[in-house]
Amino acid sequence: MISVFGSKIGLEELEEIRSSLENQWMGIGPKTARFEEEFRNRLGLTQFTLVNSGSNALVMAMKILDLPPGSEVVLPAFTWVSCAHAVVLAGHKPVFCDVDLETHNITRETVEPRINGETRAIMAVHYAGKPVRMETLRDFGLPLVEDAAHAVDSKLGNQYCGNMGDVGIYSFDAVKNLAMPEGGGITGKNKAVMEKTKLLRYCGIGKSGFESALSKPERWWEYNIIDICPKFIPNDVCASVGLVQLKKLDEHQAYRKRIWDTYQAEFGKLDWLATPKGPEPDEQHSYFTYCIRLRTRNRDKLAKHLLDKGIYTTLRYHPLHLNPIFKSSVKLPNCEHLNETALNLPIHPNLTDADVSHIVESVKAF
Repeated sequence: MISVFGSKIGLEELEEIRSSLENQWMGIGPKTARFEEEFRNRLGLTQFTLVNSGSNALVMAMKILDLPPGSEVVLPAFTWVSCAHAVVLAGHKPVFCDVDLETHNITRETVEPRINGETRAIMAVHYAGKPVRMETLRDFGLPLVEDAAHAVDSKLGNQYCGNMGDVGIYSFDAVKNLAMPEGGGITGKNKAVMEKTKLLRYCGIGKSGFESALSKPERWWEYNIIDICPKFIPNDVCASVGLVQLKKLDEHQAYRKRIWDTYQAEFGKLDWLATPKGPEPDEQHSYFTYCIRLRTRNRDKLAKHLLDKGIYTTLRYHPLHLNPIFKSSVKLPNCEHLNETALNLPIHPNLTDADVSHIVESVKAF
């Protein structure tokens, strides 16, 4: 079965893990610090903290915003559930907005109707790696949380995604553009707040016992808890994989773009589907996922047709406002249209040329 998402791991990653294990570094250690430095330098970030998942990076992002309890946070309904969970776990209310039908991103026009006197922040998600036009959201005068889980290599102008809002997050899970067994990261403009994230990720403990032993003459096991926070600590095994994947990122991105361009050329000839909107001249895209929309035929039947051909597809994402747990009654026509017509096709560096040809011919044969 051809998978819809995937990463490409080789002997280099295994050797990097081996060196950590041989040096007895399974937990957080020198590889974590090295990844933080190399990732920060590549993206031109002033601050960056590695945590154990992109979902937990979102939880931390909401925590460090320090919004008043019960604040409303506007975010797209067409996104992963962790975005809304992070808002709720921080003690706030997610307010879902619609997305642009072609980019699947929020815009000023989709956000504005959901803004009211209780709104305290906006969460922007760069869907598939196509940048949200962040400058259009700044006029609201609200803190901007930037979810760049799909957009690790995306830029708007000369600025990388994740580095344009007040706080930004990245995901490094096993199928992302820069893959680890699990991992995420957080960046932000406020140096003091970002320094706090390094403490928060270890259950809010100011210093480890070992660090305290080096600075305190006695009773170093008594630690100071600066805040209440779950354990979001990363580890050197995952960071080892991330270090190698960072070196391979340009190569993997070039391959993703090649697949994207093939799909655009082949599927652009079909009048019964709409291809995703590519990057504008001032944008750099990450090509995390390839999402088509059916104009005249049944999406569910296409998905079954492809599954029968050994091609797994999916919909990312089932609109959150339609999930009963959030008790939302809002109508979001574009999200609801995507829920019935959109389909994500495979695009990742583990696909072979034969896989891509099979996908193209199978879609065209529908």
